[in-house]
Amino acid sequence: MSRDRLPYVLTAFAVLAAAAVLLAMGRVPICTCGYIKLWHGETISSENSQHLTDWYTPSHLLHGLIFYAALSPLAVRLAVGWRRLIATIVECAWEIAENTNAVIERYREVTISLDYYGDSVINSVFDIFAMIAGFWLARRIPVRASVAILLGFELLTAYVISDGLALNVLMLVYPLDAVRMWQGGL
Repeated sequence: MSRDRLPYVLTAFAVLAAAAVLLAMGRVPICTCGYIKLWHGETISSENSQHLTDWYTPSHLLHGLIFYAALSPLAVRLAVGWRRLIATIVECAWEIAENTNAVIERYREVTISLDYYGDSVINSVFDIFAMIAGFWLARRIPVRASVAILLGFELLTAYVISDGLALNVLMLVYPLDAVRMWQGGL
């Protein structure tokens, strides 16, 4: 195998390994409803985070934009394939951590996600693919366009579902009652 292909193979291996870990943790492979949808748009639903994509998919695409920017200083030393591999490993680690009982309980305690029981494995894998797509996109578009996409998706998801990447992180790390009430429509 050529050295140029190795990061691609390792990226695929990282995604498969993350899926295997999630299955070993007891995460369901697909929605317990018994079918797979391309898009599930209801956030207050037992099927949220169970299908291929949902309103949280854009936040994973934003992870890719952010990881590309964060890893850009390494560009002189590491080819883009290796930087994408690092980003993928970080995203896989997040998907695993996000689906631990401790983090799931934290979401349920401090957010309006009372019916959140973790992601299905297929949803987690597609979240990882969304990050890879965001990384790929950031490599091909100007920085201004990446910033516009980031702001656009944050505003869109804040408007439509009263959530997004920034709000999700805020509520996980430093929950605010005012935000929780706003998210709950109170």
